[in-house]
Amino acid sequence: MIGQLSGSPACLAGSRRLVAHLAQAKVMQRRCLQVACASPPSATQVQQQQQHDPAVLAAEPSQQSSTTAASNSNSSKGQQRQVGAAGPQSAGRNGVIDTSPPRGTRDFYPDDMRLRNWLFGEWAVVAHLFGFEQFDVPVLESEELFVRKAGEEITDQLYNFQDKGGRRVALRPEITPSLARLVLGKGKGLPLPAKWWTIGQCWRYERMTRGRRREHYQWNMDIIGVQGVEAEAELLAIITSFFSRVGLTSGDVGIKVSSRKVLAAVLQRYEVPPSSFAQVCVCVCALQV
Repeated sequence: MIGQLSGSPACLAGSRRLVAHLAQAKVMQRRCLQVACASPPSATQVQQQQQHDPAVLAAEPSQQSSTTAASNSNSSKGQQRQVGAAGPQSAGRNGVIDTSPPRGTRDFYPDDMRLRNWLFGEWAVVAHLFGFEQFDVPVLESEELFVRKAGEEITDQLYNFQDKGGRRVALRPEITPSLARLVLGKGKGLPLPAKWWTIGQCWRYERMTRGRRREHYQWNMDIIGVQGVEAEAELLAIITSFFSRVGLTSGDVGIKVSSRKVLAAVLQRYEVPPSSFAQVCVCVCALQV
């Protein structure tokens, strides 16, 4: 193309410009090749460049503080793990884990569970035969619920503690206070008479005697809304029906009836103040009569 345009001055001037552009393009190409073939800067060169870079110098304090905070955070996490790791590793003497359940409790192996399920099943059958409805309540209750019934002295017999929310709670020693809470919660909306039953696990931190552990299961049957003694008579009929179903007679077991009204009359006769009634109930409950 250059040879064809060299005939006239205008074409000759255009040819010179084209040659200049091509020469400049070659120079730019050589520069790009030099940059591409050059070796990457060493770590020392990068560090020297960063030392003279104002942006890097301004960012260094924040980076150092972030690194220090991260280091402290990792250190505290490590301490937490170290403290928490001691819990599961705790063992008995000589580093051997005790395979016995906590004092006052018991395990139920498959053979024991078959017997327990059979017993609970008989309780359920008898309850349904007499028209009772089953209910359930939490094992963990407010400590105040049991103090209101039996007084402050009951706290010595409770598995009680303060939860993470600062509330005083306890493993239930019996089911009747929980039943009362349910009935009060229903109020006048509860159809009467109500016949409810349940089987509940109960806990009492007290001295163990023969046949009395700190953990036990209780068959609870309650009739609510009957003023006379008909409710007591029906409950006695229920328990005797159960004994008959499992083959127990009067020669094997006996029935003892307690009454808070009778106990209150006895205490009044011996001039025991009414303020001590709850404490006396706790003492009488603990008697092996």
